[in-house]
Amino acid sequence: MIKSSELDPNFKYEISKEPGGENIKKCFNCTGCTVGCPVTEIDKSYNPRMILRKSLLGMRKEVLTDDSIWLCASCYICFERCPQDVKITEVVGAIRAIALREARAGNIKIKNTKPVFDNLFIDSVRSNGRWYEAGVSGTFMLKTKGVGGAIGYAPMGLALFKKGKLSILPHKIKGTDEIKRIFEEVSTK
Repeated sequence: MIKSSELDPNFKYEISKEPGGENIKKCFNCTGCTVGCPVTEIDKSYNPRMILRKSLLGMRKEVLTDDSIWLCASCYICFERCPQDVKITEVVGAIRAIALREARAGNIKIKNTKPVFDNLFIDSVRSNGRWYEAGVSGTFMLKTKGVGGAIGYAPMGLALFKKGKLSILPHKIKGTDEIKRIFEEVSTK
């Protein structure tokens, strides 16, 4: 049940001020974004149209704490099919950014583990110039599944290592200083 007293009529404006969220108010809920979505084919509960609709209605807390905002695969099919040029993939990215800020401020709790993986991946690229599979995967398992969960994946990691598909140490690339500089420039903007 929707209670008007719990709606935030400014939520759509907050999203529209976020990079990528500028076109959210153009959405007229045609369902074009959902019809071709490959994630919807796999998970019937995922519905990009509903994310936008709830956002436009001001259902701030429901949207920011909804696990489905982390399911978007960024395939851009919705982006291409939208007759209003809403740029749904980027709007979802803007909503994610707001959710991450709210979680850091302690206002909401994000249950989905995708932000954990994303941060580990970015840190790996920042440090090594590319992602370090064993380090990112191992740390992700420890953070999300605990020691027991990580140990459960050890046989698969060992098999990949034996086949030469996984390195114990990270491979650094040339130009890591430039990559670090890029990260610094982006983080100051």
